[in-house]
Amino acid sequence: METLNNDYKFAALGEQEAAVEVIRNAEAALAQLTGNPTVTLIAYEKSGATHSKE
Repeated sequence: METLNNDYKFAALGEQEAAVEVIRNAEAALAQLTGNPTVTLIAYEKSGATHSKE
């Protein structure tokens, strides 16, 4: 998949199960609302962004 802007990259959420679960729930809700069972949401983050656990 090609991103259209180099300022963003795919967000690495593999170890953040709560964030992944939010996305899964949103996908399910959108699939139900639209009648499209193949809705996929993609998380992006700004390139070079630092992560803080405050």
